[in-house]
Amino acid sequence: MKSGLGRGLNALLSASQENQSTDDNVSQSSGTIMVDIRKIEPNPNQPRRYFDDVALEELAESMKNYGVISPLVVKDNDGHFSIIAGERRYRAARLAKLTEVPVIIKDYTDGDILQVALIENIQRQDLTPIEEALCYQKLMDDFFFSTEDIASKVGKSKHAVISSLHLLELDARAQALAGEGKLSVSHAKVLLVIEDGDLQADCAKIIVEEGLSVRGAEVMVATALKEASRTTSKDKETTEELSEEVIYAYRRAETDLQQLFGSKVNIRPGKKKGRIEIEYYSPDELERLLQLLGNVK
Repeated sequence: MKSGLGRGLNALLSASQENQSTDDNVSQSSGTIMVDIRKIEPNPNQPRRYFDDVALEELAESMKNYGVISPLVVKDNDGHFSIIAGERRYRAARLAKLTEVPVIIKDYTDGDILQVALIENIQRQDLTPIEEALCYQKLMDDFFFSTEDIASKVGKSKHAVISSLHLLELDARAQALAGEGKLSVSHAKVLLVIEDGDLQADCAKIIVEEGLSVRGAEVMVATALKEASRTTSKDKETTEELSEEVIYAYRRAETDLQQLFGSKVNIRPGKKKGRIEIEYYSPDELERLLQLLGNVK
């Protein structure tokens, strides 16, 4: 394990450039190696999952005028080059329709490449909260890093690393919103107190749609938990009074309705009245359900 990996991209760029060659697809320019962009391949283990399309377009426009200012760091694989650091620049260069880009070639093992890519992205603060947490998890799973090791590598406290890892406990739908940068770390932490995945996802969606502050999210989550607790208590009391045959009939009815509507359905029986809840997660899905129910003319 390379002890210098934590120095990030600056350490890579300042290192000596050895074993560099020139052929039909590579040319020398300004102390860097210019490589045919068609010969460059993205890193399959790239830690960044989300690339902002607008930001990429802006960077591409800048590249059309000024070129690629910071070289990519790549590994030479017999004339083809895999990206170690700089995939965002690579994507923007392709959008700008550049034919070649500046690179620095490094002779790293696959393990070194993954570590550099993870740590370099973390240090540049280009990652969403979920991407950062996934980076930490991968360092632990693939390289047996401890939280102390990670904290030392990226210059953060052990507590910050552990807090980040907790975000991976979020429901997949809430993780997706955080992964797109729509939920902050603070908002995500507020959601962690909700154990029910559906309720957590619903609250995450409300936070994003209404642009709630962290304090506003805390109030909303507390209210949602109280309401859920009351509903659960009522449902439990009602269910305890029903026979197994009746409960089974309700569950079968829920299944039938779910197949009919293509959405999750809950039947809430009561002493005097009951209710049927049909869940939806987007305006289009609501419109589809209304059409099925015959309420849209």
